[in-house]
Amino acid sequence: MTTDAIRAFRQAYLDTLPPDDPARAEPIPADDFGDSPELADELLALVLTGQKTATCSSLWEWEAEGETPPTVDSKAIFLDGAGAPRCVAETVEVRVLPMDQVDAAFARDEGEGDLTLDYWRAAHASYFTRTLPRIGRAFAPDMPLVCERFRVVYQPRS
Repeated sequence: MTTDAIRAFRQAYLDTLPPDDPARAEPIPADDFGDSPELADELLALVLTGQKTATCSSLWEWEAEGETPPTVDSKAIFLDGAGAPRCVAETVEVRVLPMDQVDAAFARDEGEGDLTLDYWRAAHASYFTRTLPRIGRAFAPDMPLVCERFRVVYQPRS
């Protein structure tokens, strides 16, 4: 998907806000889930149905990319596996904590698999084992995670 399509999507969202809304001046980055188009589509589908209201990422990845993790009230455009913008989400909670301290409620809110903490731990260990070597890191059970809860604030009707 092109930057123009993302820019147009962002503008369509901004057009739903009052003219004096401070969100109009905030950056809205575009991002997808996972490490493959298939995983991006799978996780986005859970977001669009309301089953997925949380996500996590490695703090090490944010640091390696020189990026700042999301903060409460920040917005993001979620992309599908083809890079097409599908919704805007607003962060409602952010906590950085060791992976082994993530609780069952957060695992359930991530909306994946059978919604259990055991499933969540196994799936995320597999994911981080695949992805962290790209930044010279290895999975660790106590690695720092950015745990984020969000709500969809814009989803155009198809």
